[in-house]
Amino acid sequence: MKSIIIPALLLTTSIAAADEITYIIDPTHTATIFSWDHLGYSTPSANFKAINGKIIFNDKNPTQSKVNVTIDTKSINTNVDSFDIKLQEAEWFNAKDFPIITFDSTKITPLDQDQYKVEGILTIKGISKVITLKAKLNQRAIHPMAGNEAIGFNATTYFNRSSFSMGDYVPAVSDQIKVNITVEAIAQE
Repeated sequence: MKSIIIPALLLTTSIAAADEITYIIDPTHTATIFSWDHLGYSTPSANFKAINGKIIFNDKNPTQSKVNVTIDTKSINTNVDSFDIKLQEAEWFNAKDFPIITFDSTKITPLDQDQYKVEGILTIKGISKVITLKAKLNQRAIHPMAGNEAIGFNATTYFNRSSFSMGDYVPAVSDQIKVNITVEAIAQE
């Protein structure tokens, strides 16, 4: 029993001692789910399957933290194969010319109870816009399966798709897109 407790205490101590840790996003436990109003009848949703990036978390000065994310545009998943293909075409995401969506944080502001305001630049189809995410730190601890420190957040944001040159069918199909994000990231070794 002592052989398990001592390494766990050493790992916990190393977490507390590090001011800034870089975490690599685990794409298998990360999701970006976006939804829209469809003609007032339903609220369909879709997600991207290929999300990569890193979170640099500064425990002592959270304003120095950073988030950088890349998303493979072709990894879109609406659960309708023909719609996935349609959304990759030029009038939508234009995956051929713009294969990557990026988000780079520019300012992180700590709020109450492990909540953060994350401002940054979202780039879709080569068009960059400032968006704001409301993020909540779920947990920061030694990951029981990975064996080293992990961090997890949930976040939400909204933006207008027409701002990224994807305004077909507005207003019948809502311009505003709601995005729910859940991310798990493992400390870089």
